[in-house]
Amino acid sequence: MARKNYRTCVRMGYWNDDLFLEEEMMKDFLEKRDKGQLLIQRNRKLIANLLKQTKLSVTEDGYIHYGDTVLVINPAYEDPHGGQAIFGRLALSVTPEEMKAHTTNEIEVPCEVTAMNTTSPIGRNTFTVISSDGKALGKPIRYGQNFGLATTAGFDDKMLYLGSDHKTLMKSSKKSLLQEVYLTDEFTYLTCWHAVYFDPELRIEHEGFPVPANTRTIIKHCHTNQALAANRKYSVRTYFGKECEVVCNTQLDCRKCEKPLNYWVLCTADPNDDSSIMLDRLNTSSEKNIPYEQVVNTDAP
Repeated sequence: MARKNYRTCVRMGYWNDDLFLEEEMMKDFLEKRDKGQLLIQRNRKLIANLLKQTKLSVTEDGYIHYGDTVLVINPAYEDPHGGQAIFGRLALSVTPEEMKAHTTNEIEVPCEVTAMNTTSPIGRNTFTVISSDGKALGKPIRYGQNFGLATTAGFDDKMLYLGSDHKTLMKSSKKSLLQEVYLTDEFTYLTCWHAVYFDPELRIEHEGFPVPANTRTIIKHCHTNQALAANRKYSVRTYFGKECEVVCNTQLDCRKCEKPLNYWVLCTADPNDDSSIMLDRLNTSSEKNIPYEQVVNTDAP
């Protein structure tokens, strides 16, 4: 019985359709590559903007002004009761969702906020102090006066505002289930904050006075009256590694004083070196790993 023998070079089946399909896939790939729409290109653009080096403002009178570009830093401390998962000095930062960071080149809102260990000024952790009406540019902010914290996250055409709202069953922080903090693209009353003096016994006396730069203060949310907090007991897994959860929750000790997790420093640049921050130059006691009781009992720097 005769039998046909075929060599490997013989084309069988829908070989012509497969050939055209490969050509179309290659054309589609090259077109997306030229437009910068490949996932790897989007991811690289997003990360490049977030990690782009930025410059902080330099204060001449020692106060924070509307329009200043600052780092919002939670000073380092050690809790004698333990339970800390994150140590060291932490900076408030933009943290896009890990899965979205692989597929997009933009920041999608609402965006998560965490506290990162790096305190070098980059797109992620640089914030601008803005006024609610936009007419107070250059004027110092005062204790009890509303302001906003905005960031471009390294982008030139984007502005995100730090906000918060009352927690609900459907809306709360991931780990601690407290009042969450997020970034949004609309400046409303939910994105308004005000600073209060860190010592409750002297808080009334400082009301209305300018907020000094590079010293610890309490940042409270105007709508909920809860203080911004770096919740060091809970770490969050992000695209950039393990970072600290940020919430709105006033933590008080037995003396009705806010705990160090509610302390924040609006940090400016060193006038002698724009690439470094004033906290590195000042080396204040609030920036050292000192016990919690000593942090509470220290006087204003």
